[in-house]
Amino acid sequence: MNHLAASELILNKDGSIYHLALRPEQIADTIIVVGDPDRVDKLTQYFDNVEHVVKKREFHTQTGTYKGKRLTVLSTGIGTDNIDIVLNELDALVNIDFETRQIKEKKTSLNIVRVGTSGSIQKDIPVDAIVSSKLAVGFDTVLHFYQSDDVQLHDFNKALEEHLDLNPANSKPYVVESDQEFASIFNSPEVFEGFTGSNVGFYAPQGRVLRLPLRDQNMKERLSSFEFKGKRITNLEMETSAIFGLSKLLGHKAASLNAIIANRATGNFSKDAAKAIDNLIRYTLDKLAAS
Repeated sequence: MNHLAASELILNKDGSIYHLALRPEQIADTIIVVGDPDRVDKLTQYFDNVEHVVKKREFHTQTGTYKGKRLTVLSTGIGTDNIDIVLNELDALVNIDFETRQIKEKKTSLNIVRVGTSGSIQKDIPVDAIVSSKLAVGFDTVLHFYQSDDVQLHDFNKALEEHLDLNPANSKPYVVESDQEFASIFNSPEVFEGFTGSNVGFYAPQGRVLRLPLRDQNMKERLSSFEFKGKRITNLEMETSAIFGLSKLLGHKAASLNAIIANRATGNFSKDAAKAIDNLIRYTLDKLAAS
């Protein structure tokens, strides 16, 4: 088996993985990822106990139990570039032997669920709703750096390229699925099925204008009017596509849940975003505990 060089598998002096500063025993097989480091405490306040607390940069991790189920909550920061770090290092923690620097023959599959916030681009998905993403489209380039053709839905890719008429300087969109079995545990009549767009920025990439003009003035409208095989893009955020894509490539199961705190179609913003997020947190924890 190949021995991974020190320049490729980077470990800290205490034997932890480079960016996350975690050791294998410090994570559970079910991982909740959040963007905001402060949101970690908002989840673990409901835990029975917390075993490990590790903080480095924007990566804040706590592992403990909720209703007897061992869970890890990890903050990723914002963007698919951070997801590239987080997913690869989580996988390394369970599928690479840090002593021998070799890939393990028997692989471990993690359950990974994003708990985030997002803006709806459809009028009928109101603020304070929960969206569970079945599909995600990435407008970033992360997945294109990997041999990822087998996990992309190429008919959706093509339909999106034709509908959006993207500038050639933009990256080509890629569409990937959640793990349908894992994602199904979060289904309920109160949850909207999502096709989530993951953008590379918060302002122009999502069609927001403050002082800088957009290259494409109609991008948000084109996104909201897209429909293919009965699916329409429901909401915009910045992480889900890479979570789905990298999880599939690495053999992990991924889902993504978002509290809708803004509706871009109506111009509304939640009157109590903190409550909407807390509702999502408690919903997610209870579904995981019951699974």
